[in-house]
Amino acid sequence: MLMIFCDGVGIGKADPAINPFFHAALPTLSSLLGSQLPHLCCRHIQTSQATLIPLNATLGVSGLPQSGTGQTTLLTGVNAARLIGKHFGPYPYSTLRPILKDKNIFRQLIARRKRVCFANAYPRPFFEYVQSGKTRLTATVLSCLFSDVQLRGEEELRAEEAVSSDLTRTRWKELGHDRVEPIAPETAGEHLYELSQQSDFTLFDFYLTDHAGHSQSMQQAAEVLERLDGFLSGILRRYDETKTLLLLTSDHGNIEDLSAKSHTRNPVPLLLLGRYREDVASRLTNLTHLTPCLVDFLARS
Repeated sequence: MLMIFCDGVGIGKADPAINPFFHAALPTLSSLLGSQLPHLCCRHIQTSQATLIPLNATLGVSGLPQSGTGQTTLLTGVNAARLIGKHFGPYPYSTLRPILKDKNIFRQLIARRKRVCFANAYPRPFFEYVQSGKTRLTATVLSCLFSDVQLRGEEELRAEEAVSSDLTRTRWKELGHDRVEPIAPETAGEHLYELSQQSDFTLFDFYLTDHAGHSQSMQQAAEVLERLDGFLSGILRRYDETKTLLLLTSDHGNIEDLSAKSHTRNPVPLLLLGRYREDVASRLTNLTHLTPCLVDFLARS
């Protein structure tokens, strides 16, 4: 199972003036979805290759969904926003850390003797930050630290056993990694798929979508989505649907509506590829359902 998490991606209006999904060139995604793209009047798409469904990200709590509670919910199955009585982010609220420690998807799968992998590669300043004891860490990174899941760096990246969080490795030289050369997003996709074949569950975290949404720049948002589309294209060059269930989802809306700098209450997409995609899709309607479903699915396989 290969899960791609894209921060801040919702299903919005079919309006190219505010929604970069309808402005950018996205041939891979469009092909998978039968020349369609999801929008608020077309939230479910079923083709011979893919299934796309909406997930409710509001969690029954007023206000705008945030990454801290949304990602904690995605990674544990616990309604984090309801538990603390509000949406909170970008990092998990302190009272959510014990839940992340005990119930994160990595820990649950390791307890069932499944092999897990967090595929992101981080540059040296990230590890210096973690070792400093500072606590502003994402739910995914905290889940890895709590579960002794390897955090990967330059060595793994250059060995094609990790993927840069920006896909293309653009800033690694600026950060002191002179031997790391930029690559195309398609190449990063190939690397991720090959890496995923070594584990039962692989997670990759892509954050630039949320950054682009906050920028309110159509040019930046379109570039990020086109980079992501190229990444998917690279995965599909190697993809075998009989071997891997591929998922792509998010924690809250943002990039789909550039008319506002903030997050949205829109549903988030869940894109599924693989022969068991319909079985998984039938069990999911909101963020709390994802981890329990995936753990159960892998435990039975």
